[in-house]
Amino acid sequence: MAYPKFYEQVRTIKVYDPLAEFLGAAEAGIIEYSYVDAVKTAGHSCPTVASAYLMTAKALDALYPKGAAERGAVKVEFQQDKLAGVCGVIANVVSLITGATHDTGFKGIGGRFDRRNLLFFNADIDGEIRFERLDTGAAVVVSSRLESVAAAPRMRDLLGKCVGGQASKEEAREFGELWQERVRKILLEHCDDLDKIIVKAE
Repeated sequence: MAYPKFYEQVRTIKVYDPLAEFLGAAEAGIIEYSYVDAVKTAGHSCPTVASAYLMTAKALDALYPKGAAERGAVKVEFQQDKLAGVCGVIANVVSLITGATHDTGFKGIGGRFDRRNLLFFNADIDGEIRFERLDTGAAVVVSSRLESVAAAPRMRDLLGKCVGGQASKEEAREFGELWQERVRKILLEHCDDLDKIIVKAE
């Protein structure tokens, strides 16, 4: 898979998955997710996928400051309905990294490793997503505010042409490059901006 090189510069997210360790799928149960994994899960790269990746990374950093987060041991709640806007896209990326699912995940072995009933929507929370550790009850609410990371002025016109089937090959290529440039800015230049990815402890 060929992709923009800046994807490789994005920080990775390391988690400990006891199920992966139990089944011998990953040495010591350590799994390292990259932005490329998020792109493969979503099938594309955009500000939404970037925000989902960063919100998850920041939430897990806050909940597990001394080491890797435990995959399958975090409850996730979304303020929006699963069919609203891009909530479903974000949920897929969050589920990939945390292991949390609603009712379609792994059922467990001998009462352990159940990944169901960990993902919820329409939650009464003060933010986009709430992450809660099952072992300690520690929780954070995370939101993204990426409106100020502006796209190139020409991108709107190019988008119209591409959607309408009127863009030349050169214009279509330029649109893709400009689209990914905004994603690059979000992931690399603004990833630590406290006003872009907002984390609030409960």
